[in-house]
Amino acid sequence: MKKIALIPGDGIGPEITKETLKVLAKLDLNFEYVEYALGGVAIDKFNSPFPEETKEGVKKADAVLMAAIGGPKYDNLPREMRPETGLLALRQELKTFANIRPAMVFDSLAKLSTLKEEVVKGTDIVVIRELTGGIYFGKPSSNDGFTGINTMIYTKPEVQRIAKVAFEFAQKRDKRLCSVDKANVLNVSQLWRDSVIETAKAYPDVELTHMYVDNAAMQLIKNPKQFDVIVTGNLFGDILSDEASMLTGSIGLLPSASLGDGSLPGLYEPVHGSAPDIAGQGKANPMAMILSAAMMLRYSFSMEKEARILEAAIQAVLDRGIMTADLGGKASTVEIGDALANEVEKMSTVSA
Repeated sequence: MKKIALIPGDGIGPEITKETLKVLAKLDLNFEYVEYALGGVAIDKFNSPFPEETKEGVKKADAVLMAAIGGPKYDNLPREMRPETGLLALRQELKTFANIRPAMVFDSLAKLSTLKEEVVKGTDIVVIRELTGGIYFGKPSSNDGFTGINTMIYTKPEVQRIAKVAFEFAQKRDKRLCSVDKANVLNVSQLWRDSVIETAKAYPDVELTHMYVDNAAMQLIKNPKQFDVIVTGNLFGDILSDEASMLTGSIGLLPSASLGDGSLPGLYEPVHGSAPDIAGQGKANPMAMILSAAMMLRYSFSMEKEARILEAAIQAVLDRGIMTADLGGKASTVEIGDALANEVEKMSTVSA
């Protein structure tokens, strides 16, 4: 039996978690789910965004499946007490240095993008973001009320570690990798570029290109289909992956996986936030969390068939026009979960 550390979190988190478990149940998996607190709910209960109970529990799991954390009620807390600090600590604790964010435009939803349909239709990108280094973790870091300081630091081994992941992803796709940096003005980015180029020698079958981050941001809007796999640092990846997500028409469709070297469990979570403004109203789209669960099945448990069933079920439900409000539909969170559960059940029976 595989143990899944479940983190429903805040806002819409418990709602989309419930529907995700409903859908997963149709796959008849031998999973045990153990729930842990992180973020706002952990602050309320334990006075810590990342309590010790959660820290110890997630490390004993085979994978961590999370919904979303945060909310405006915590914005005025000291930085070390905010929900986001708990999430950063979780990623560090699990040593998940590689964040995998796919952005694929479903044909039935291409018309929902804010860009022209012919620009986005067929887009299928994976952004691989370095997650445990860079400016979010560099020292010195301070704010004395007059001067704010953050430091962007990368070492050659850190860059080559994430580059290796990106090259291996590219090998399984269209064999094209674009490394994004700001090497024309940043020393740390020049190190990044040099390290990626050196790593490329071991992957002669992959076409490597480089792009400055400002140009990459423009090109994602101008011609997103030119990209296959993108690899970049923590800050740039944070921005570009959110930009790529909006090509799809809704951030409610974007999953992610945060992976380490395999010695600790991977972390799987939707890209979107906790959306406290619609919490409890049955309007949340659970598809991103269900797609995150599909990534969990694929990368943590090598359950490719089951992962594909979840993805195909979502495609089928979207093709039938069953959508939540973020996609222009009228279906509730529960109705989406029911529709997906029915599709998964049918597909599982056929493939059995």
